[in-house]
Amino acid sequence: MSNPGLTRLWPRWRLLPAGISASSMRVVIWLLVLFAVAAGGALFASTNPGTISVFWPPYRIDLSLNLALLALVMAFVLVHAALRTATALSGLPAQARRWRTQQREHAVQGHLVDALFSLSGGRFVRASDSLLAAEKMQRALMEADESNASLHSDMVFAAIHMLAAEAQHALQKQAPRAQHAQTAMQTLRQRRATDALDGLYLRAVRWSLDDNDAAGARGWLEQLSQGAARRAASLRLRFRTARLAGENLEALVTVRQLVKHKAFRGATGHTISQALACELLRTPRDAQQLERAWAQLEPQEKEAASVALLGAQRLLDLGGHGVRSREWLLPLWNSFLQPATPLSADQQVRLVQLLEAGFGLPDAIPDSLWLARIENAQMANPRNPLLQYLAGAMCLRMSLWGKAEHFFKQASAGLHHVPLQREARSHLQRIQEQRALR
Repeated sequence: MSNPGLTRLWPRWRLLPAGISASSMRVVIWLLVLFAVAAGGALFASTNPGTISVFWPPYRIDLSLNLALLALVMAFVLVHAALRTATALSGLPAQARRWRTQQREHAVQGHLVDALFSLSGGRFVRASDSLLAAEKMQRALMEADESNASLHSDMVFAAIHMLAAEAQHALQKQAPRAQHAQTAMQTLRQRRATDALDGLYLRAVRWSLDDNDAAGARGWLEQLSQGAARRAASLRLRFRTARLAGENLEALVTVRQLVKHKAFRGATGHTISQALACELLRTPRDAQQLERAWAQLEPQEKEAASVALLGAQRLLDLGGHGVRSREWLLPLWNSFLQPATPLSADQQVRLVQLLEAGFGLPDAIPDSLWLARIENAQMANPRNPLLQYLAGAMCLRMSLWGKAEHFFKQASAGLHHVPLQREARSHLQRIQEQRALR
């Protein structure tokens, strides 16, 4: 049986400690301990009959044991306080020096912050003044050997000069910019701060690119560490440098690396790589150089419609083999035959014109394989005017006048491309003239 009175009192007793904070409990415990020590000391002193005799001939001093213990405790407290006071007084000059150093470092930081905001706001002259003041203070701290407590004093000094170089670059003053940059680099080399040096080199690359100095930008890029050279930021700058120097192949290789780093959104990287591949194919001056440039392209770039069409056109213009041009156009031909072809109307017309130009070369040999491809495609889609025109051109090349006339008549009626329609009618006229001569 439980007691109802105890049941009513139990919740109040259980909630009582919850109203007392932890600090109050510690004070209460310390007071209890002090009271216990005082009570124990009083009991010990009241029942202690011991005495201590000190002989100093011809004198003798008798002291109670309690008084002797109290004197020893007081002497210890006084000596300890004296030592603490002496230590504090002897450390006052060092504390004063540390305080002055902290004030100067705070002033340097204030100038740096003001310079950063001034650079962001386009107030470059004011930023230069703030950085000059910060540089003087930091140099004074380093020369006075008062900044040993700061592990990054050299880094702060290098950062000041890097920002000063940035301000001078904005003011288009190359000589002061180079001087500040060299000072920062020398400081970082002494500190062996590789990451900071890489950042400064990348900043120097941007300065050279702004000055249209491709050689200078390339020189800074060569000084990057192996890890920094593979980062997306350095690859972007390398791409800009290659474009400025007209190195299309290097720019193309760099864009491929950027695509692997996923540095572009969507299909932007592939579009840029295709444009660079086209630039690379426009540079050669003979067919052999063009074939070497084509071999340096990746399969994805070769299968692009703009690249393949340009390559085949350039090869025919430079006197290359029609067979090789048709090999380059074969992926586009397969895309052209698809029901939902990715080629635009202009690209389809250009593909047909290039195939016809390759078939019409004076030294071209009739290609039975391509003849079968064209016939099968035309039979699979007999109403396509482009296939009709291409089949007519192939038959004309093989002196099949009747079939060529038939295909050209159908093509001229269905073609919407005016130049190609004019060519079909021209071929019909030639066929009729050949028949009239016979």
